[in-house]
Amino acid sequence: MKYSVYARISVVMSLHRFFVAETNLANGVFFLSGSAGKHIKALRLKTGDRITICDGAGKEYNCLLKKISNEDAEAKIIGSLNNSTEPSIKCTVLAGVSKGERSDLTVQKCTEAGACKIVFFPAERSVSRISDKNKDAKLTRWRRVAEEAAMQSGRGIIPAVFCAVDFAEAVDIAIKSDLALFMYETGERISIKRAINEAGYFSSVAVMTGPEGGFEKYEADIARSAGLITCSMGPRILRCETAPVIALAALMYHTDNL
Repeated sequence: MKYSVYARISVVMSLHRFFVAETNLANGVFFLSGSAGKHIKALRLKTGDRITICDGAGKEYNCLLKKISNEDAEAKIIGSLNNSTEPSIKCTVLAGVSKGERSDLTVQKCTEAGACKIVFFPAERSVSRISDKNKDAKLTRWRRVAEEAAMQSGRGIIPAVFCAVDFAEAVDIAIKSDLALFMYETGERISIKRAINEAGYFSSVAVMTGPEGGFEKYEADIARSAGLITCSMGPRILRCETAPVIALAALMYHTDNL
């Protein structure tokens, strides 16, 4: 079934945005259940209200609520278009696990800045650790934070959030991108501006940042040996939750996504 394309202004003016898998679509109607259904109820939306539904794969739909019950709802599609807010480059953020709400802030702000994937990993100086006992709870929380940030910022996808087993696995993930940057606060390095300018064309990039206290020298040596470019972000010392956002902003600016 084909749907008419509606003006971008309709999406911008939509007050409420939801991510719903395309598997919940049948005969032009989205079925919202679980957290999405509860959210509609909590927002006190009524039948006839318009909402925007994203399928998480870059497609978004202008919908009309046609049925609302206690924990689910039905929304009829009245128009669709491809999401236009996603960056033209795929950015993976690899961040050393940090304590307290810092990891939450990393997920939230990197989602807003345009990351497509966020990976936490244990580093030598990580104060907080992810154990088998708390891993599922942390991932559930971080993915919820990513979804909420994606809804708020008008993203077309929800960034994937997961954990690397160790530092070596994080490095392996990073080097699979066209450009892999390792943010280091001391020693031999070049500016992030120079690293980006000298990279030429790239469609995917990985940014690796450390926990509180930064990286140990041997970790920087491992990253450099694997092919990551050791970079500086200026003379100031950035907090662990700030560094990846600054790096993403630089990348977005360079690639005309900002």
